[in-house]
Amino acid sequence: MQHQKILILDFGSQVTQLIARRVREAHVYCEVHPCDVSDEWVRQFAADGQLKGVILSGSHASVYEETTDKAPQAVFELGVPVLGICYGMQTMAQQLGGKVESGHQREFGYAEVRAHGHTALLKDIADFTTADGHGMLKVWMSHGDKVTEFPPGFKLMASTPSCPIAGMADEQRRFYAVQFHPEVTHTVQGRAILERFVLDICAVTPDWVMRDHVAEAVEKIRAQVGNEEVILGLSGGVDSSVAAALIHRAIGDQLTCVFVDHGLLRLNEGDMVMEMFAGKLHAKVIRVDASELFLGKLAGVSDPEQKRKIIGGLFVDVFKAEAAKLTASGASKKGATFLAQGTIYPDVIESGGAKSKKAVTIKSHHNVGGLPEQLGLKLLEPLRDLFKDEVRELGVALGLPHDMVYRHPFPGPGLGVRILGEVKKDYADLLRRADAIFIEELRSTIEPNSGKTWYDLTSQAFTVFLPVKSVGVMGDGRTYDYVVALRAVQTSDFMTADWAELPYALLKKVSGRIINEVRGINRVTYDVSSKPPATIEWE
Repeated sequence: MQHQKILILDFGSQVTQLIARRVREAHVYCEVHPCDVSDEWVRQFAADGQLKGVILSGSHASVYEETTDKAPQAVFELGVPVLGICYGMQTMAQQLGGKVESGHQREFGYAEVRAHGHTALLKDIADFTTADGHGMLKVWMSHGDKVTEFPPGFKLMASTPSCPIAGMADEQRRFYAVQFHPEVTHTVQGRAILERFVLDICAVTPDWVMRDHVAEAVEKIRAQVGNEEVILGLSGGVDSSVAAALIHRAIGDQLTCVFVDHGLLRLNEGDMVMEMFAGKLHAKVIRVDASELFLGKLAGVSDPEQKRKIIGGLFVDVFKAEAAKLTASGASKKGATFLAQGTIYPDVIESGGAKSKKAVTIKSHHNVGGLPEQLGLKLLEPLRDLFKDEVRELGVALGLPHDMVYRHPFPGPGLGVRILGEVKKDYADLLRRADAIFIEELRSTIEPNSGKTWYDLTSQAFTVFLPVKSVGVMGDGRTYDYVVALRAVQTSDFMTADWAELPYALLKKVSGRIINEVRGINRVTYDVSSKPPATIEWE
């Protein structure tokens, strides 16, 4: 099925992917591409007649510098609506004959913007009305430069006292631009503004729906793979699990999953993965117990980045060895010719940005890079067009259990980055048990106002092992045992993560259970560090 689409050109803002998220939430298909694509590429992208609009993203750069990126001229000649956001507005102004200057006053954070001119983009969208009857928007700003002169044909659409041109529009050509960021959740009406642009102004049919996507994806996989065989590295995470279920739906026994158990998983997680995929889906799964290998290579290593590299590199080595074994043993008739990965859209965008050096991103995830090149296999990435929330919807549509699909993410290095300093087996065993108690209590404690569990109200929760000993009193004797820290985070996107204000009674219960049930731990702390500067992860 062909979908109508929106093109998002990425000028390097770390929040560009949020534009795509908001568009997708409106059930509209979109793609993010680097801003320096050629005019010819743009025309080619629009050649199928399905391109209905273009969005120009923000950037950290200044448009009036010779060396900085401009939008391909073809964008303004296609006859489709264009929306410029932040830098996207500035480059639109500069390229179409307006003027941009460095501002005396920078604006970062909350602002109240007045809407002007009743344009199609902002008409009847407001957070409050002033005594004079002006519609006002509560928005998030992040800029130093500003547009000081309109390009010909444009009129004022929004303003703030320190930024007189905070939005502009040429309604005849359907060109709109705003200085604030509608894609971030801090802009209260941001989603409504972007939906107005894609659904009303661009008039895109909202047909990007996950339950319908299953059949589409299955057809695509079958066409790509034919009668060849596929090998997939199953981590037990949501992305690889949904990829495995989808590919298995498409090609059945042509898929072999290799589950590398590195000994750094959560309690019983390895057994749960096997029960689900081998037991319920009846997929071919090879479980490789590599825990001794991983722990052996991590011995004596305390540097966090080094630990990550060891874990990622070993995964590649073990996977390569298993792929070779499959072919050599004849278990695979002709040997796998495809490597399947659960790569998702943010990974694609970030790695694309890394190659072009345009995107300025903070990468926090771990994925298995370099495998296709090393194995000489073709790549199958059936989720690469999807965001995490879309992957979860797809998993439910495929019949995977809701609890499995909506469980908290647990990074590839697993307990390796939850143990501060050197990774040891006894540390991992203690941590696993403490972590399981924390998760169990979050799942069983209901927050009365929402009626939801604290597990559902947090986006990530885990326990961290601190390799220091603290004094405790058990009965009449003193004990000297290890410390763990609990971490729970609430977030709507990566900009809004903050520690969860869990009830003291819940923390007390978790702490009491861990100290009583896990011999070797006698102190539990709760991490109240905010992001930024603290990350969600510890190391």
